[in-house]
Amino acid sequence: MAAINNDWLEALKGEFRKPYYRQLFEKVNEEYRRYQIFPPADDIFNAFHLTPLSKVKVVILGQDPYHNVGQAHGLCFSVKKGVEVPPSLVNIYQELHDDLGCEIPSHGCLTKWAEQGVLMLNTVLTVRAHQANSHRGIGWEEFTDAAITALNSQDRPIVYILWGAPAQRKAAMLHNPKHLILKAPHPSPLSAYRGFFGSRPFSQTNEFLEAHGIEPIDWQIEE
Repeated sequence: MAAINNDWLEALKGEFRKPYYRQLFEKVNEEYRRYQIFPPADDIFNAFHLTPLSKVKVVILGQDPYHNVGQAHGLCFSVKKGVEVPPSLVNIYQELHDDLGCEIPSHGCLTKWAEQGVLMLNTVLTVRAHQANSHRGIGWEEFTDAAITALNSQDRPIVYILWGAPAQRKAAMLHNPKHLILKAPHPSPLSAYRGFFGSRPFSQTNEFLEAHGIEPIDWQIEE
C-alpha cells in the first residue's frame, strides 16, 4: 500500500496506530498474497493522493471498488482509460449531460474531477476479483469514517453527494452547517430511474460553490 504523504496523513495518523488498522493492514496484505485483489495495491489510497484534505470541495461516496479486471484505480465510480464504461457511470454521464450539457466521453477515467477537489471515496477500499463487497467488515469502514469525520470538521463549505442508501447512512456523521448534503438514489441501472435522473447534483454543487466564492468544478471529462 502506497503511504499517504499529504495533509491527509496528519488527519488520519491516529488511525494507523489503532489495533483495528494493524489487523486491517495484515488482512489486506494476506489477501493480496493469496487472491487477485483490486485496485492494484499502489492505487488503494489514490482518492487521498489526488485530492488533499485542504483542497476538498466536493465528496462523492461510493461503496467498494469495481471487481472486474482492470477497472478499479482507487477512485469511486472511475475506471482506467481503455476499460468499458460501467453502467453506473454511463448513467452519471447521462445525468451530467442532462444537467449541464456536458458531452459524454468515451472513457470513464474521472481523475480530472479528483484533481479539482472532488474526493471520490469508496467506504471500502479493496475487493477480491469478481466478488462484490468481499472486503466489507474487515476494517475499511472505520478508516473511511475517520476520513469523513475529518471532512466534517473542516471549517469551510464542502458539498457531499450521497448516492444510494449505503452512502446516505453516512449523513448521520455530517452536521457541519457550512456543508451541503445532496442525496439521490444510486446511479446503477437498478435504481437510477427512481430519482437519480433529474436530481441535478452537478449544477447544484457548482451553484453552492459559486455562492460561497469558490471556483466551481469543470465537470466535462475530455476525450
